[in-house]
Amino acid sequence: MSQAANRSEPSAAAARPTNRAGRPAVRPFAGLLDVVIVEDPATFTFPGSIRRSSVVAGWTWVCRDICSDFISPDEIADGSLTSAVLEPQLPKIMARMKEALEKADADPETARRLRTMLGSDEARDALPQILSALRARPLLAKATAFGKAINNIGEDSALGVALQSMPLRDPPLAALLFHAAMRQIVNPTRLVTTVIKLSGNATEASVARSGFAPVVDAMLAHAQNQIYLLQPSGPFADIDLICRGLDRFHRLVRALTGYIEFERGSTWAAILSSLTKQVSDRIEPRLRDVVPDLNQALRRGRDASTDRLDNDRLLAAINGIYLLATVRECRASMALNAVFDQAWSQSGEALEMQLQRNLDLIRQNPADPIISARLDAGIKMAEVRFNPEYAETLKRARASAQRAN
Repeated sequence: MSQAANRSEPSAAAARPTNRAGRPAVRPFAGLLDVVIVEDPATFTFPGSIRRSSVVAGWTWVCRDICSDFISPDEIADGSLTSAVLEPQLPKIMARMKEALEKADADPETARRLRTMLGSDEARDALPQILSALRARPLLAKATAFGKAINNIGEDSALGVALQSMPLRDPPLAALLFHAAMRQIVNPTRLVTTVIKLSGNATEASVARSGFAPVVDAMLAHAQNQIYLLQPSGPFADIDLICRGLDRFHRLVRALTGYIEFERGSTWAAILSSLTKQVSDRIEPRLRDVVPDLNQALRRGRDASTDRLDNDRLLAAINGIYLLATVRECRASMALNAVFDQAWSQSGEALEMQLQRNLDLIRQNPADPIISARLDAGIKMAEVRFNPEYAETLKRARASAQRAN
């Protein structure tokens, strides 16, 4: 075989990475349903939200099996199939989806083939909900604007009027609209207190009778949707994203449990209990790692001649302290009291001890860059774990130690 045959084509080899890097992310239904999509894993289903895996399966089925004559795979792949381009085709798409669903409902064999094409029972069960969301797409954008507007309504009476303007007598539609609006609402507590006033009672039965069950469902769905943010692990996990997810989960859950009287054993109470456990189970191992990571990051190696800075461990320690501070603010929504109390107490003791050791070392070696870097990280952790004033005191102690030499 010649050398030319062994070599790949230069132009093709150069083009492939470029194509991969430049390929846009595929958005099911050109992003028209993004405001009602929730991420996997999702243990519970709600009438106003649809799992991403189900929407992706439904979109694949539409493009491949029922609308391949006018939806181009190339347009999907290169991102040119935008919502504006897809919009004129939606009546035809929805008509074909409805026809396929009717045939599946009428014939068991057709229903079996449809489930096979979609890949799961969950995706099949979500098709009517996807169809409903597509029908309601003009209202979803208005619901998003409604959620933003709620943040600027100052009077509770005006907020009550705004909530009553939603289609409360059409629960499936209200569920979709409240879910879309909830993404934008900054203070869910105020929403819940207004709902209780309109319901006349704080019991969950009164809230449901008043037509505001979709509000509770939307809040539970959004609380569940924070769980996927807590999955990344390792030193390079986006700790800011994790902390924001925890804070959002806390705001939603506390707004519900702090004001609505849930009946023991009710569906909503069971969902809240399960979500609390799921979040706690994901956070607990991270809390147990805070003190070991801190000690290993700030401790000097046994052999000073081979001492080196472990940047990964240092980043993990800083992330752990940020997470610990966030959990402190959100602990009322999690079942982590014992683990948190231990981590909080031990992290404070360990941090003070390691800072003192590094201050002693910097007095002996004021020009050592590794000790200096550890002190920088330790002072940053002290600012988060204790307070900025203590961090300033440490900075002055460090400057004094370096001047002494």
